[in-house]
Amino acid sequence: MRYSIRGPRRGPALLATSVALATAAACSGGSASGPASAPSPGPATSASPTGAPPSPSPTPTPTRTYPLSSAPLTVPAVRAHEAARGPGWKPAPTGGVVVAANSGGLADEGKLIAGELGIPYRGAVAAGPGDVELALGGTGAPESYTLTVRDGRVRISGPDEAGVFYGTRTLKQSVKATGAMPEGTVNDRPAKPQRGLNVDTARKHFTAAWIEDRIREMGDLKLNQLGLHFSDDQGFRIESDSHPEVVSAQHLTKAEVRRILALAAERHVTVVPEIDSPGHLGAVIAAHPDLQLRSAAGRAPRGAVDIANPESAKIVDDLLREYAQLFPGAYWHLGADEYVALMAKNPEATYPKLAQAAKAKYGPSARVQDLATGWLNDRAAVVRPTGKTLKAWNDGFFTGGVVNAAQDLEVEYWTGKEIGARPPVSYLSQGRKMVNLNDEYLYYVLGEPNDFAYPTGRRIYEQWTPLVVRGTTPVPAKYDAQILGARFAVWCDLANSQTPAQVAAGIRLPLAALSQKVWNPAKPTASWERFRGLAERVR
Repeated sequence: MRYSIRGPRRGPALLATSVALATAAACSGGSASGPASAPSPGPATSASPTGAPPSPSPTPTPTRTYPLSSAPLTVPAVRAHEAARGPGWKPAPTGGVVVAANSGGLADEGKLIAGELGIPYRGAVAAGPGDVELALGGTGAPESYTLTVRDGRVRISGPDEAGVFYGTRTLKQSVKATGAMPEGTVNDRPAKPQRGLNVDTARKHFTAAWIEDRIREMGDLKLNQLGLHFSDDQGFRIESDSHPEVVSAQHLTKAEVRRILALAAERHVTVVPEIDSPGHLGAVIAAHPDLQLRSAAGRAPRGAVDIANPESAKIVDDLLREYAQLFPGAYWHLGADEYVALMAKNPEATYPKLAQAAKAKYGPSARVQDLATGWLNDRAAVVRPTGKTLKAWNDGFFTGGVVNAAQDLEVEYWTGKEIGARPPVSYLSQGRKMVNLNDEYLYYVLGEPNDFAYPTGRRIYEQWTPLVVRGTTPVPAKYDAQILGARFAVWCDLANSQTPAQVAAGIRLPLAALSQKVWNPAKPTASWERFRGLAERVR
């Protein structure tokens, strides 16, 4: 189909009725607009047989024909695109970014995309020719947005600021990939509400600038969650007022953390802090050796505090209260993994002091696992009044005891390799909600110890979905709604194996692949090679 241009007047683009699935369209390589067709010449003039003056020829009608548009090229690919015929939209000096009425909260998003596109931000004024208009409104799913290109303008709307922000990421990437945003309408939303990156800043210090770069990258990939594991045996990496003695020489100041949090809020990324306990507390024990757990034989397992000692709970609770105020986000991670006492063949015989404390607190049938579960519940009770959603690693949940982990704890499932580790369905069948950090695909462990290999984006893209929680086998699809999303995790076990720059480069394509699969877990139709090339173009 085509439309005609008579003089300066231009008719509206004709929308196609088909909806293209995003992943296929994102790799089709189609152009937003085609070359103009040459105007048809008018009829030739000729003399009248009677000798009368020739009649004037009709004015030629110039025509322009556009191919049906393809979906914008983005990572992750948009979920649906309603194709249309038209020139699409390109940044031009005459255009700008404006904010619709009653949408003043989008000023930050507007200023950001205007700067990225090299056009002015004009604020809350009516949209004109060539403009990008941002608007709040509609009743779509959380983080959803609609992006429409028509009549030489772009309009991005969504029910919340995050969705509109993601619409600006689509616009930015499309312009970067092809120079234009194609004609038509994008309707887009994520499949999973939690999508992100986990960084072990305890074993290896990462600067505030490095973390901020990752947040910018995450925002462009429509990832919304950054986990910070900032306390472990090797270091405690954030300034503390309550216990400055536990803080490592290399650390983030609270001012730097607030700067990180401000950027994260701007890019709609929630920071999830983690103080792992009762294991992985070596940096705290170094300053408080009296908290060290000891076996009956006098062995002192690294990083494990004595949970029968009330002073262990006191210092951890001090830190939880302090940092719960620093981090305003909706989540808190309590850790709870790899408590060495529970890895013993017979915990009660190996750690009789813990066994006695369990019985004293929970009754004659209680075991060391019950004391550990009680510890987890008590730490949850400290943070719960802040209203944060609470998380813990899957190997901190136990069955068959007299004490059960609080039902509101989200399971962060990372491994099936630990002693006593249960399959994901064991948690899901109890109605628990889960986040996927499958160590088979999503663990980037520096130095590749313990048979870990650096994960590849290709393997995530071609083989993994959020249902693949443990190993390579997916859980039944009926549990899909309980799996809230996934994070790609960087662990710095051999901290000097890579520089921060090497880590950033190494996780770049895996993170892009993850973003595709948590935004739309359907099998991509595009090859890995095409996806990889696109990921490089829209960086």
